[in-house]
Amino acid sequence: MDRAPGMSARLKLTLSYAGFLMLAGVLLLAAVGVFLLRQGWLQTNEAGAWKSNPVIDFVRGFAPTAAAVMVFLLVFGLLGGWVLSGRMLAPLARITSATRTAAKGSLSHRIRMPGRQDEFRELADAFDAMLARLEEHVAAQRRFAANASHELRTPLAISKSLVEVARSDPSHDTGEVLDRLQVVNARAIDLTEALLLLSRADQRSFTREQVDLSLMAEEATETLLPLAEKNGVTIETRGDITPTNGSPALLLQLTTNLVHNAIVHNLSAQGRVWVTTSAHCGTVRLTVENTGEMLTPHLVSTLTEPFQRGVERIHADQAGVGLGLAIVATITRAHDGALTLTPRDTGGLRITVELPAHPSPRS
Repeated sequence: MDRAPGMSARLKLTLSYAGFLMLAGVLLLAAVGVFLLRQGWLQTNEAGAWKSNPVIDFVRGFAPTAAAVMVFLLVFGLLGGWVLSGRMLAPLARITSATRTAAKGSLSHRIRMPGRQDEFRELADAFDAMLARLEEHVAAQRRFAANASHELRTPLAISKSLVEVARSDPSHDTGEVLDRLQVVNARAIDLTEALLLLSRADQRSFTREQVDLSLMAEEATETLLPLAEKNGVTIETRGDITPTNGSPALLLQLTTNLVHNAIVHNLSAQGRVWVTTSAHCGTVRLTVENTGEMLTPHLVSTLTEPFQRGVERIHADQAGVGLGLAIVATITRAHDGALTLTPRDTGGLRITVELPAHPSPRS
């Protein structure tokens, strides 16, 4: 933005310091002058007449000294104000330099302001924290864009190959090609819809209303019960009424993704899934646990990354698009909640979503 040139903050502070010092000097000299007039200059003779004019005597005797003092205060105020303002604004200069560096695209620079806590250091620390979050966000977006391009390119490349095979070999079974094209196209559609849902949740473009997480858990469990029975997984649902504020569609998607993930990432036989809701002081929790392979803490910490997949799924036809837990993390963050992933000691994963509770009406 183009702005008209003006005085620098250092010059303004210098003039302010000098001005206040001059004002204080004027008031002090005025007080001294009044005191001197009353004590020594107002003298009368025996008849009560003035020996001399007190104002003239005051001007002749005290005014030159006062003027010299004012000149000294002016010079001292300007020089001292310039030095002090420079020292005071030095942290601001470092912050400005870091801001310009970040504006050029370098987010790895940090101010790391030394010294004790004050307003400038609070600003520098907040700026460093903002740069760290921005750097992390930009890195995640770059990884997401690269992974999304790769994931979308795969079904498109497969579709192109199938079409080329059908063209080059007219005697090839057309029905088989169409079936494979349908599967590949369905995967591309699922991936696109997941990307759109992820973007919508991240932008928080939804209307909030009261939602009961326990009802979301029951609905998600009923919807995925056929899949669980097909895979030999038993689902147990229990818990309390857990009212919160948010988007019913997004919270249902969150719950469905968690239950679906727990079913797909499970044992090949006699797997179990536990879905629990609970209400606490100011928060509500949705916990989904499942049996499965042993997971390391490092692997668990990466599962919410887009297109990050854990151990092999028990059914190849449920490969998913790698955005299930990434969507869960985004929806949780959009609802001002917290997502916790913990590996179970006996294998499998425990996922807890904690959201602000809906305030109960006052009686």
